[in-house]
Amino acid sequence: MQLTLLPAALALGWFLGASALPTSEQAAAPDVKEAQQATTPDVKNAQQAAVPDVKEARQAPRIFLCGDSTMARNTGGVIDGWGNYLAKYVTATVENKALGGRSARSFTNEKRFQDVANQVRAGDVVVMEFGHNDGGSPRSNDNGRSACPGTGTETCKSDKTGETVYTFNYYIIQAAKLMLSKGANVVLSSQTPRNQWEGGKYNGEPSRFVDYMITAHRALADSRVTFVNHNQAVSNMYRKMGSGPVNALYPQDRTHTGPKGADLSAQAFVQAVYQKLNGETSLLRFVKTPVNIVY
Repeated sequence: MQLTLLPAALALGWFLGASALPTSEQAAAPDVKEAQQATTPDVKNAQQAAVPDVKEARQAPRIFLCGDSTMARNTGGVIDGWGNYLAKYVTATVENKALGGRSARSFTNEKRFQDVANQVRAGDVVVMEFGHNDGGSPRSNDNGRSACPGTGTETCKSDKTGETVYTFNYYIIQAAKLMLSKGANVVLSSQTPRNQWEGGKYNGEPSRFVDYMITAHRALADSRVTFVNHNQAVSNMYRKMGSGPVNALYPQDRTHTGPKGADLSAQAFVQAVYQKLNGETSLLRFVKTPVNIVY
């Protein structure tokens, strides 16, 4: 009997041992699965936590510039616009949409304000500065840029095309409202002065379009629309610099500065924003410090 039981006992032991092996693996398996489940949410949470940072970077506020050649980037020539240098002094990305020869009227008619509005996001800042090309009369040899006289809702007809022409203020106000409807903030900036030391004697009298821009700002009466008297800031700088240095900034004519003058105009603009020359604006938070004091 013992000889017959031994193989049976061994067989039973083998059977039990074989049965125990899967049990051991099964006992270990949940630990691996639990470990995977325990670590997976952490990885997923880490990935999800990183996504908002990328999205936030993509949605960072930008500064859009609308204006004429005194603001526009001019490459390959002796003149340049101050908007080409603004990025040196602010933390936000600058989108310079200014273009030479434009006025508030032609910028509107060419749908350039609309193009900017199509690009802006909530929180962006749009700076508008016009005046150098807005003079003249649409009633007499209309050049497509002149605004109708007045600061309100006055209209007149172009003697060339029959177009109904509005005032400078009307175009600026409508453009500002368009940007506001997109969630952007608006900064109205008065035009840069021409050479105020031409002929060796200082003349700081501003263009009428400086007052027009102030009037437009008041008419809008919206906390999201602020004003920077860029003309005054540059005038203060020019008076401080004197005749020789200022005349050297104008290599071509009395309106357009070279790169050095454009850079200085950008610095004067930033100083005006930083020192709240006309009150606090939506640009203040983007100003790099320390600020260069140029006037």
